[in-house]
Amino acid sequence: MAQKNSTNVYQFILMGLSTNKNMQMLLAAVFIMIYISTLAANLLIIIVIRINLHLRTPMYFLLSNLSLLDLCTSSVTVPRMLVGLLLGRKTISFRGCFTQLFFFISFTCAEIFLLSVMSYDRYVAICQPLHYFVTMNKRFCTQLAIYSWSGGYLYSLFHTLLASRLSFCSSNVINHFFCDLPPLFNISCTDIFINILMVFITGGLLGLFSLLVAFTSYSYIISSVLQIRSTEGKYRAFSTCGSHLSVVIIFYGTLTFMYLRNTSSYELEKDRVVSIIYAVITPLLNPLIYSLRNRDIKTALKKAL
Repeated sequence: MAQKNSTNVYQFILMGLSTNKNMQMLLAAVFIMIYISTLAANLLIIIVIRINLHLRTPMYFLLSNLSLLDLCTSSVTVPRMLVGLLLGRKTISFRGCFTQLFFFISFTCAEIFLLSVMSYDRYVAICQPLHYFVTMNKRFCTQLAIYSWSGGYLYSLFHTLLASRLSFCSSNVINHFFCDLPPLFNISCTDIFINILMVFITGGLLGLFSLLVAFTSYSYIISSVLQIRSTEGKYRAFSTCGSHLSVVIIFYGTLTFMYLRNTSSYELEKDRVVSIIYAVITPLLNPLIYSLRNRDIKTALKKAL
């Protein structure tokens, strides 16, 4: 790819989150704690679901896949960012940048698919409980998980190959803390119309389909919850649905803000803050909201400990 670029760009410089050394140390300490917490929470959920026979159900199988995706997403961006903050190593090779780009997009896209699958799983469990284990059987759940991961890889491969045709002649400085499409578009001296068009078309269709599945599922769930006579039952159901919907809205909202807008509206300072939400914070929030608030998970954790 480097040979195809006539500008001979062999490496990029990631500016990171701050150039102030004192601020860098503070940020490093914060993100080390966030990263360790993310790894611990997600690994704990995967292990507990794996060793507990009572948790080998479709819902927990999908939750373990979500935890694995969160673990991978965080590991693609945070360690490299910490190297820059602690050691001052801001350079990244051309191939390393596009490798990071590929895996980040693939894991993020796979999570979009998986969140839709999980919302459908909850719809079947609450609205069609008698058919749940027939509809969400082991084979079907495995296929849905495979489709989510595969869809993420294919989507990412398409955009990574499109981005690899770009040339970088005016600058190789990426004003961001990891390699992502908008910052690369910002420093490219090649016409990025096709890239932007494909992001809008494929990303728009993907986001619209996923949101439609998620919100349709939760609409039916809320409708069923309203028929529950118990006030306590309604409260618990709405609390669960509300927390799940908040994750979906934050995740989709930040991604939409980053990718589905005109390049002329890029504001690098704000973009970095938004990127932190879906690349660093969300992988920590997901296990807390989807798993650690779950009664079965709590019971299994107490037994394991």
